[in-house]
Amino acid sequence: MTASGSQEPRNAAHPAPAAGAAARAGQDLAAQIALVARGDAAAFDAVFEKMGPSVFGVVKRVIRDPAQSEEVTQEVMLEVWRTAAKFDAGRGSAVAWVMTLAHRRAVDRVRSVQAESERERRVAAADIPYDEVIDAVESSFERERVRRCLNSLTEVQRESVTLAYYRGYTYGQVASLLGVPTGTVKTRMRDALIRLRDCLGVAQ
Repeated sequence: MTASGSQEPRNAAHPAPAAGAAARAGQDLAAQIALVARGDAAAFDAVFEKMGPSVFGVVKRVIRDPAQSEEVTQEVMLEVWRTAAKFDAGRGSAVAWVMTLAHRRAVDRVRSVQAESERERRVAAADIPYDEVIDAVESSFERERVRRCLNSLTEVQRESVTLAYYRGYTYGQVASLLGVPTGTVKTRMRDALIRLRDCLGVAQ
């Protein structure tokens, strides 16, 4: 307070508590992504828990279809796991980086669906240019790689991954649903993520 009783303006050098909390959350996320880049499965779980709902929200606003939005959300988070080393805090926040991946994937899916509809129309007209066929194959290749790698997991690994990352359950909830110790679920998840990383060709 000043001598006259009026309140002094807030020092611009000290952000408001809410802004400070947001900044700390962003720094925490960046730190977690740095750990993910080193293959830390627990850090990836933390990133998924923080960003999964936001990613789904962004994707669903673009795609609208809930089932496809869930699938694309899973693809986005796997991309975070695979490309975490590419995140550069000097070029923007961790949240912005993840949201950019989400929006790009969602737009790619919409374009892919539109292209597929166009191809079907061209099939009916018996007029399919060769270059469009090649583009279609390339656009679907990445999704096929992800599906193939998920199918390469053992049944128990795939079950754990599906419950944790596709349906959003915590380790404890997955353990309860499967009737196994939480430590067993964490081990399965770590092994599954390592196998996915190797299958997708992510550099160590």
